[in-house]
Amino acid sequence: MRVLMFGATGMVGSGVLEECLNSGEVSSVVAVGRTSTGRSHKKFEEILHGDFFDYTAIRDRLTGFDACFFCVGVSAAGLSEQEYHRLTYELTLAAAETLVELSPEMTFCYVSGTGADSSEKGRWMWARVRGKIENKLLSMPFAAAYNFRPAYIQPLKGVRSKTKLYAIMYTLLGWLYPVLHRIAPRYVTDSVTLGKAMVRVAARGFHHGVLENWHINEVATGAQ
Repeated sequence: MRVLMFGATGMVGSGVLEECLNSGEVSSVVAVGRTSTGRSHKKFEEILHGDFFDYTAIRDRLTGFDACFFCVGVSAAGLSEQEYHRLTYELTLAAAETLVELSPEMTFCYVSGTGADSSEKGRWMWARVRGKIENKLLSMPFAAAYNFRPAYIQPLKGVRSKTKLYAIMYTLLGWLYPVLHRIAPRYVTDSVTLGKAMVRVAARGFHHGVLENWHINEVATGAQ
């Protein structure tokens, strides 16, 4: 399986990239990013591209993939709904609309979040926008589209958040992760588990277009 990735330098994306490189089901990974990941691997290459709203300059390099893992995301904190909509919905759709035109046979996997609002009418702005993205992706003529809704994600294998406050939080809570996983498995996962689940779903499919946190854990362990 040839995988195209967006967001490979972020905490979620770097964890997913690590599992792609370790998976026998992934033959190659190409990451599109504004900056380099700094990774070197025989299965990996990068496309440096500065504008995530326009892919005209690299269209010829975005074909021939079996799956896309879209791991780009920003916090809604301090943003207006218009700003958050642009940096999430419009940014995601810029990539998805390009890819569905070039490679409609691919599977598109999007990292959303627990609480995304499929009705698009709920109280929380970020949840409405995320739900709108999910609904749009599911309506597009890809071979398949899947929305992953992780809750708390513990970074493992040296993966770190680029946001200083989050990095400190994950470090402080790291020792608690096994306990949290035992007492609240429906709402806790980790970067390894998320990466494995995305690879398995892209390769083998899933019975629903939305995977909640507990689905992610079950798929990664082979329970589903």
